[in-house]
Amino acid sequence: MNPYRLYLVTDDRQSVDTLQYVVREAVLGGVTMVQVREKHGDVRAFIERAEAVKAVLRGSGVPLIINDRVDVALAVNADGVHLGQSDMPVAYARRLLGSERLLGLSVETEQQLFESESLPIDYLGLSAIFATPTKTNLKKHWGIAGLKRALGVSSRPIVAIGGINEDNLPDIARTGVHGVALVSAICDASCPQTAARKLDGIME
Repeated sequence: MNPYRLYLVTDDRQSVDTLQYVVREAVLGGVTMVQVREKHGDVRAFIERAEAVKAVLRGSGVPLIINDRVDVALAVNADGVHLGQSDMPVAYARRLLGSERLLGLSVETEQQLFESESLPIDYLGLSAIFATPTKTNLKKHWGIAGLKRALGVSSRPIVAIGGINEDNLPDIARTGVHGVALVSAICDASCPQTAARKLDGIME
């Protein structure tokens, strides 16, 4: 099974209870990977949220990925880490995480895409495909053409992220991309399970 296909990134504005509900429902709907994101810099809160999600995922076979923080991933024994360009350098993260855990990296420019080929990572997050309210400091928008170019360049699985929703997902799925990362399309849905099932159907 492709673990990257439907990749849920959690919304750090949601309460722990809501977070657990969304993740539980999303997994029932077909989500294949979950990344816990916490942008407020509160490490205790991050660990609490990561443990809460880990409890929901237990026995599901869905990997738990931690955004940015290698220390939090090790603390909760997560399945991997997703790094941005300003986070811990990949080589250090790999040394700390070992070879068994997943390591993803966000790439925002062509230069970063080419440089990623020599790094010890498992997959790339291509950011951002379209404009998105959750990311305001973007270097560029790749669009469908840019996504196709990146797929031709990279030897690693690519997860498309940024502004992806039910309307533009068919175009993205047709590129053959390995997966899509979604926040609001699932987290803000009135029924996360139904939303995830619909999105998963499009990806297939």
